[in-house]
Amino acid sequence: MRLVCGFARLAILSLLVPLFALCSSGTAPLRSAPQRPAPFFVPPVLTSSVMLGIDVLESEGFAAVRGKRLGLLTHPAGVNRYGVSTVDVLRRAPGLKLVCLFAPEHGIYGTEAASANVEDTVDRRTGLPVYSLHGKNRKPTREQLKTIDALVIDLQDIGVRSYSFSVAMRYAMDACFLAGVEVIVLDRPNPLGGLKVDGPMLDRELMSGVGAFPVPYVHGLTMGELARLAASEPGILDVPDSVRRRGRLTVVPMRGWRRDMLWPDTGLNFVATSPSVDDFHAVVGYAMIGLGCEETGFSHSMGPPYSFQIISFSGRSPDQLIRDLDALRLPGLCFQKVTTTDGSGRLIGGVLVRVSDWNAWNPSELSFHLMRQSCRYRPPNPFLSLANIDVSKFNRHVGSVAWWNALRRNGAQVDVEGMQREWRARARLYQEQTRKYWLYR
Repeated sequence: MRLVCGFARLAILSLLVPLFALCSSGTAPLRSAPQRPAPFFVPPVLTSSVMLGIDVLESEGFAAVRGKRLGLLTHPAGVNRYGVSTVDVLRRAPGLKLVCLFAPEHGIYGTEAASANVEDTVDRRTGLPVYSLHGKNRKPTREQLKTIDALVIDLQDIGVRSYSFSVAMRYAMDACFLAGVEVIVLDRPNPLGGLKVDGPMLDRELMSGVGAFPVPYVHGLTMGELARLAASEPGILDVPDSVRRRGRLTVVPMRGWRRDMLWPDTGLNFVATSPSVDDFHAVVGYAMIGLGCEETGFSHSMGPPYSFQIISFSGRSPDQLIRDLDALRLPGLCFQKVTTTDGSGRLIGGVLVRVSDWNAWNPSELSFHLMRQSCRYRPPNPFLSLANIDVSKFNRHVGSVAWWNALRRNGAQVDVEGMQREWRARARLYQEQTRKYWLYR
């Protein structure tokens, strides 16, 4: 395992105001839905000093990939700091050959629905074969890997364990290490920064396609750091340990990114990572209420402009929800009644959740209170009647058998606060143990 380059420091940009601006009283103003960029293109960004892994690779004359036949695992958010697709950067680079593309969940164009199986195809722009890693295969096959010397991975993660791109990377590492193919990770920012760590650790027996690393729900690492963790620690990759030790991993770090940087601090344009995660607010919302809407009766908004930001509960008014949520006195959060339209133009109402104090905010805390609140709204305990398939889905996302047992046993009396204290203690220990894999301070 080797690193390419170091990194420089970048002054913090004061761009968090939009995150907190809607926490004042009254009805939140509506904003029009942003236009989705065409595949592999976003408007140029000229204001950022952060160099992404692909920028560093290019600045060094593509030394890490020179003379190699490459496969590329990427998606529309895999762009350089000017918004140019990594596909196009590598295609025009001298001294290498881009042979094929690999696509994660949502497909190479980012348009496929969540969880949908995606077929292999041919990229209509480049004519390159596109092998789906979210269809009949979840890992590159030996036959596919025979044509390449190295697999380049350029995926924009959002810093949350259940988001599937880190899983796609880990599964690709499994296959490449077994086949003797080098893995080259082009690093990108964790949009939530590198300091927040929160939620339950993933029990190893629950590792799956929505959680392939034994890390807290909000893990605080970049993709490159996660790759270093997997390559270094026994038992994460699904390969014999002798294969893990022989595996070849190269991480191309960013320059100018620091752990205290949130996405707005980078000055980079945010390209939608999936159909419903189209901006930084959606990233925050996914971490904050995604789990709380798993089998609870709570629903969250989907699609711009409020993806993962508005919650509702059938039979409960927004005003009642706000009263109950305010009573929880959760640090760093505020709640506001809003009226907007859904994707079909139908008028809907709900509660907009916003972070009012980033430092005080515990990202996943609200979700576990929503689970307990669901038991209060639907007594005696809605989790006792879940079908086995729904129980499995719930546990794979949450990642904690102890929480599931407590929730089923105690329902509305479950000790959320006690669990949160235990998870925070474990998260602090995890952060100390994984510090050796940090590439940035």
